[in-house]
Amino acid sequence: MSYADIAVAVEQHVATVEIRRPPLNFFDHGLIRQIADAFAELDTDPNCRVIILASEGKAFCAGANFGTGQSDGSGNTDFTEDGFQNTTGTLYREGARLFDNKKPIIAAVQGAAIGGGLGLSLTADFRIACKEARFAANFVKLGIHQGFGISVTLPRLIGQQAAMNMLLTGRRVNGVEALELGLVDQLVDIDDLRASARALADEIAENAPLAVMSVRATMRAGLAEEIRTATDHELQEQQRLRSTHDAIEGIKAVSERRPGIFNGR
Repeated sequence: MSYADIAVAVEQHVATVEIRRPPLNFFDHGLIRQIADAFAELDTDPNCRVIILASEGKAFCAGANFGTGQSDGSGNTDFTEDGFQNTTGTLYREGARLFDNKKPIIAAVQGAAIGGGLGLSLTADFRIACKEARFAANFVKLGIHQGFGISVTLPRLIGQQAAMNMLLTGRRVNGVEALELGLVDQLVDIDDLRASARALADEIAENAPLAVMSVRATMRAGLAEEIRTATDHELQEQQRLRSTHDAIEGIKAVSERRPGIFNGR
């Protein structure tokens, strides 16, 4: 298996899918397609029983890039209106495929998992993080609706009230608070992150693989269909709000690292 922006390796029944767009690992529909393709291939590999999703660089994933696929050198996405309007639907269709795979996924989260990056981490069954990790559903600060199926995955994981708090404030949650919320399953030292993910993967992989997939399928029954319905709605709301003054201001404010000045237009 060879991909442009990810590396895939299988060792003793555990696959590691590593995103390689450092340092911030912004994604576009091409990257999400590669991850979905890798998951689909690993579903057919009898040597793979568990998947670890990890990233190279200082961030797990700092969000979506609706532009050329390049950052501007200062940690901001290269946003273009054409990129947003014409690629978001494709992105969400590819993202929904991440919920179709059959084998357990463990996300190893270092640094930022912001916006769509949070959504990517929520495709996994488990998240192992370090105290340096940061999670945010910062869509309201951009003046738009949440996406990537977060409307379903976030309240399913941490409950309706905690999800509403994250979504309506757009605030960042550090690794310690994420553990308290149930957003992550383990909090470890950053140097132990990959080893801890591997230890959990090994514990799962030693069990009967057909039974593991069966149990997982029961526990996630209907989730992929919910995600597809949710992303259709999320996309409509994002496209509607993108034309407002607040969204123009929000995207500018976030790129300039300042609070937005919103007027409800």
